[in-house]
Amino acid sequence: MTRRASWRIRWTLLVAVWVLSFIPTIRSQQGTTQGAPPAGQIPTVIQVPKTIQVPPTGIQVPTERGLVRTAGRGVRPPRLLADMTMPIPTDNPMTDAKAALGRKLFFDKRLSADGSVACATCHEPARAFADNRTLAVGVHGRVGKRHSPALINRGFGRLHFWDGRADTLEAQVLLPISDPNEMDLPIDEALKRLGDDKSYRSAFETVFARPLSADDLARALATYVRSIRSGESPYDRFVAGDTSALTEEQQRGREVFNRSACGMCHREPLFTDERYWNTGVAWNPETGYADTGRYEVSKIERDRGSFKTPTLREVARTAPYMHDGSLATLADVVEFYDKGGRQNRNTLFLRPLKLASEDKQALVKFLESLSGVVTAR
Repeated sequence: MTRRASWRIRWTLLVAVWVLSFIPTIRSQQGTTQGAPPAGQIPTVIQVPKTIQVPPTGIQVPTERGLVRTAGRGVRPPRLLADMTMPIPTDNPMTDAKAALGRKLFFDKRLSADGSVACATCHEPARAFADNRTLAVGVHGRVGKRHSPALINRGFGRLHFWDGRADTLEAQVLLPISDPNEMDLPIDEALKRLGDDKSYRSAFETVFARPLSADDLARALATYVRSIRSGESPYDRFVAGDTSALTEEQQRGREVFNRSACGMCHREPLFTDERYWNTGVAWNPETGYADTGRYEVSKIERDRGSFKTPTLREVARTAPYMHDGSLATLADVVEFYDKGGRQNRNTLFLRPLKLASEDKQALVKFLESLSGVVTAR
């Protein structure tokens, strides 16, 4: 068998598996969104008051610096929730009061050792709950080794962090608090600080009917993160039947996206497969892997240099890109994949795309169409 024939068989099998994985997907039948922006324009997030009063806690809570729609019960992005049901732990049901408590905690800098950073410092609402720094920066200006990922739609995720080291949101939300390069505050000290605040003591008693604890701190933060969702993008309206929602160039970009197999890893409707792939971003042929990624958790050799497929929703707001923030623009990302990534022993299926310049530009425009409205309770 020739090498070319061998690769043809591999690609055929891969595409077959990919197609079969979509059989259970339920397609949305919802109509178009009213008041939509013109085709090709990235919508802006919706202005809301700076604070809202959330019963029954009575806590004054920030609404993401006035930049994100605060979604109450029944307010959901149209396509995403029509296609998927978010898994909610039985011991942590969603409630408005719990989400409001989680929101207050998310913006509270007292959860960091020196009071200088909060969860929202690295996960800015205006940037789809990511930030624009190459690498995350924590207390005392300490620089981490990875870029802050976007938190939108994380309630649908199976594993969390770039390397998947947390298997639930409840496990994930506490780790940045105690991480020395992030907030550097022992959880016991975090509980003491919260316990010294009468409003927090009252809120935890009201929401959970018991004194505050590490488990309930995690439940409140995780509930808020589950409420952070993205939808109502031009892409959503297009697939719901509004053929004018995407420009001709964006529609061409969508064809390029599917033709070039981008959608094999960035699967609809979340635009991520929640899996881990080695594209060579961390690989240097002279020095090896700068970051071993998923291997740090799995200890499986084929995972060395692999990282979670990030969502492409709101991607136009979340530059820079990749786990290390090494690519500044969407055009840079397209160019990276057009060249076939950075080949190494754990790179699978990645080959040069050799796209025409017009196709590259159209692909960027399509990616921009995935930005819509971010909602959070």
